[in-house]
Amino acid sequence: MLEKYRKKNRLYKYRGETCLNCHLPLEKSDHFCPNCGQQNSTKKLSFGDFFTEFFSGLFSYDSRFQRTIRILLFSPGEISKNYINGKRMCYANPFRFYLSASIIFFLIAGISDRFDGVNFEEQDENFQNQIAEVQQDSTLRSELNKIPALKENNIQLDSLTQQLPEKKADLLDSYQDVYVTQKQLDAMNDLDRNFKLFTIFFRYYKATGESSPEAALSELKYNNTNWNYWLYGKAIKFHLIYTNPKIFADYFISKLPFIIFFYLPVFALFIWLLYLRRPFNYMEHLVFAFHVQTTLFLLYILGYSIDYLLNTNWGFTLANTVFLIYLYKSLRNFYGQGRVKTILKFILLNIIFFTLAMIAAIIALIVSLSVF
Repeated sequence: MLEKYRKKNRLYKYRGETCLNCHLPLEKSDHFCPNCGQQNSTKKLSFGDFFTEFFSGLFSYDSRFQRTIRILLFSPGEISKNYINGKRMCYANPFRFYLSASIIFFLIAGISDRFDGVNFEEQDENFQNQIAEVQQDSTLRSELNKIPALKENNIQLDSLTQQLPEKKADLLDSYQDVYVTQKQLDAMNDLDRNFKLFTIFFRYYKATGESSPEAALSELKYNNTNWNYWLYGKAIKFHLIYTNPKIFADYFISKLPFIIFFYLPVFALFIWLLYLRRPFNYMEHLVFAFHVQTTLFLLYILGYSIDYLLNTNWGFTLANTVFLIYLYKSLRNFYGQGRVKTILKFILLNIIFFTLAMIAAIIALIVSLSVF
């Protein structure tokens, strides 16, 4: 009896009469504040308390995380139905969970070779090797020298192939061929003028490597305006993308989770219009859209992991196939309509999804190029 009293006394030793977070009056028997949920304790934070709180929060989230993944993957549509019906504390928040899953997916996709850029140096080396092969093949050279157009102009293949790499470089590096004066630029409309300026800036930087917009504009004898400074900077970055596309690909991919995050509300609007007669408001459709998209990312994570670890190409294809079946089942279970209606709306939603995805990708690409 005395042992129980001492244990209870230790528990009440650090109980306060006011919540230290929201200042609500409390009783000694209150373990947590009924207003804000903070523990009723006046004890100073210790090393052990810090780690106890940290790991208890971690495992609490992990429990919801595991439950959310299990029901999301193996019970299509159920988690969305439970969530909109008020059963929410046992599941991860659909919007935060979406961002977590999408970021993990794009990190995993980034270490694979699906988004690798084009190796322009390797292409140029192959081009040079092909020229060397033509020069060494005497039979092929004699046949090509018989081409009427070459014979009429007295052009020998040997001289042509020797000059070809230099002509190729001159064509790419030269800006004099497209150069116009400031007066000629002023006579153009805005679209033509900016396109012309960008082309000149790109070729000028490629030929000279001049990174200072002020020096470049002075050399080209163009106006020192903020717009010209900005446009020259974009020409430099475009040259960087041209020579190493993977840099921009990595940048664009890193922004995709947030791009899709703002794209899904638009897609949810079309779902709402398609199921206008069903008893769901817009936010409930949006929750369903986020859950479905999160499932797609989870399947892609599994697919990419399989492809990366086993060095195969069927994991990603399998993920797409499973998702199509999953989407049909989700629509059927969540909206509760018959097979025929669900199949028709399933087809229509896929058409809408890919159309909107293409539009969103184009807009996102333009915006990314502007801010890169």
